Amino acid sequence: MNYERLFSKDTGNFMRSPVRDIFKKVDLSAICSFAGGYPDAATFPLDDIKELCALVLDRYGAKAVQYGATQGVTELREAIAERYGVPLANIQITTSSQQGIDVCTRILADPGDVILTTSPTYLGALQSFKSYRAEIVPLAGFSEESAGVPAETLARAKFCYVIPDFQNPGGTTMSLEERRLLCALSEKYGFVIVEDAPYRELRYSGEPVPTIWSLAPDRTLHLGTFSKIFAPGFRLGWIFGPEELLDKIYVCKQSLDLCPPVLDQYMAAEFMSSGRLDANLRKSIELYRGKRDLMLSLLERYMPEGVSWTHPEGGLFLFLTLPPQVDTVALYDRALGAGVAYVAGSFFYPDGSHRNTMRLNFSFLDRSRMEEGIKLLADVVASAV
Repeated sequence: MNYERLFSKDTGNFMRSPVRDIFKKVDLSAICSFAGGYPDAATFPLDDIKELCALVLDRYGAKAVQYGATQGVTELREAIAERYGVPLANIQITTSSQQGIDVCTRILADPGDVILTTSPTYLGALQSFKSYRAEIVPLAGFSEESAGVPAETLARAKFCYVIPDFQNPGGTTMSLEERRLLCALSEKYGFVIVEDAPYRELRYSGEPVPTIWSLAPDRTLHLGTFSKIFAPGFRLGWIFGPEELLDKIYVCKQSLDLCPPVLDQYMAAEFMSSGRLDANLRKSIELYRGKRDLMLSLLERYMPEGVSWTHPEGGLFLFLTLPPQVDTVALYDRALGAGVAYVAGSFFYPDGSHRNTMRLNFSFLDRSRMEEGIKLLADVVASAV
């Protein structure tokens, strides 16, 4: 049968994830993988999860495994409202932060509409934007003068997507001044800011910077997730936003999944409100700080001259820039053959440029194997310099 004529126009814009393709082909336990964004399994509070499941089933019974409200169970929304000081009416629970990105795009962007973003930016966001056939326009800066984008293009923008804290892939953090400039740009040209904050709680050094949501709640959709602070398998996230925008998201979600997973929500609510989250965060931050510092010291020790990298204050990633002649896409099979994996940085650029860059994740690989992995990677890089 000829299926080609049956496919929608959108399918031609689906962007295959090179990270997910790696996981299909490779046994992660058999190589030194710096490729994915996986948390360290040691941060998953398995004993708490066992207790929480029993507690929730005892407390809520069949209600915990029944369909729930599209906006999320009240108990979880109340726990989030209490923790972050956000009114209950401004909170929508999502089935993962990735769904948050997708529903924001779905309610705001038509084919051909402009979406502003930094460059590089999160691959999963690019996948969503391209699937809706949007025009992705990178910002060079956050003021009108430094943005590098014509005023008429800014006026066409529906929203600007940013990861202000410990950005994926760069590991960089927007300053307070940059956040204020972006808010001013948004106000002048009438676009929304989608603030993706999956790593905000994972700060290892430096001082926290106010969220964009706190600076401009009337024009911001703020995305959060339990994937990095609880466990990714729960597939739970949240959105803070103006009620008018959240109402559109609420209706949109009804056509997608009806409601987020109810049992997971009750467990997350208890995990957050009982103090277990903060206790687990302290352990996670200590673990990840050590891993970040170890990777930075190993890069300093083993990488050849001409290679530079970011020094993130938190999150899960570092971003490397290699000499201009090195093509990390072409180099990938050689690295995999040597037993080490990374993600080529060009996949995080809307135009596929900067092929001399790569993203390294420091959270997943065990500390005992990190030196082996960096040495292997450095040897592969040195062979191409």
